[in-house]
Amino acid sequence: MTDPIAHWPGTMVGDVYVRSTPEGGAEQAVFVHGLAGSATNWTDLMGELSDLVTGHAVDLPGAGYSPAPADGDYSVSAHARAVIGLLERIGPAHLFGNSLGGAVCVTVAAARPDLVRSLTLVSPALPDLVPRYGPARVAASATPRLGEWVADRLRFLPAEQRINATLAMCYADASLVHPARVRDAVEELRRRDGLPYAGRALIGSARGIVAEYFRRGEQNLWCQAGRVTAPTLIIHGRRDRIVRPATARRALRAFPQVRIVLLRNAGHVAQMEVPQAVAAEARRLILETRLGNAPLPS
Repeated sequence: MTDPIAHWPGTMVGDVYVRSTPEGGAEQAVFVHGLAGSATNWTDLMGELSDLVTGHAVDLPGAGYSPAPADGDYSVSAHARAVIGLLERIGPAHLFGNSLGGAVCVTVAAARPDLVRSLTLVSPALPDLVPRYGPARVAASATPRLGEWVADRLRFLPAEQRINATLAMCYADASLVHPARVRDAVEELRRRDGLPYAGRALIGSARGIVAEYFRRGEQNLWCQAGRVTAPTLIIHGRRDRIVRPATARRALRAFPQVRIVLLRNAGHVAQMEVPQAVAAEARRLILETRLGNAPLPS
């Protein structure tokens, strides 16, 4: 386990809080977390890649240490604007996204190809209407009034119980989570419980991703995927309970330059479960694109 990202330098960059590797490689990489996550979701992967890239893990608006957006907009497009704002400050980068963060990164890569050197998506939350337990929970939390009611009731459950439930949903085998990671997550959740906007931020982001699942036309995420020019790597855990690994078949048709990797013993957060395996695949992609966005070799 690498040094905790909580000890790495962090600062506000525009509207978001960003933690960066202090002595990374020459190129830049930006990491975007999923729903109810934060920059700390990328701790181990950033450590694995720190010799190759200088990593910047972002807390999306209202998440982690980032304040709530002034306009209360938690849509995928609003999150994408926040990431674009960071990229405009630091320059073109290799972009990583998990779950909701994957949807955000697709939007960024489609809108601003000049800022994205390569795209690595871990269990991206791309539209898939096949019923599944995890997305059903997200949809329930996004329902008007019901979402607020559920969020209010959950705050009365012990932080440890809520974290353990989340780990059981996201990990293929939650028993393998390092105790220090669990402890950090519990402490962070307790801090978040004290923020007046924490519940609104979670519900707003859930509603944002649900809205994308039903969007039609050119702004549908699958249509946006077709406009991504950066070489793309998509990683799925075969034991993912939230995003169906079978969506990889559609991704193969949608993204112009894409490689799919299925990890047998991973769930929804492969970058946390098997960071060495994810790093090996990401390293290959980054090295392939060092001299520009060249087509991926077959």
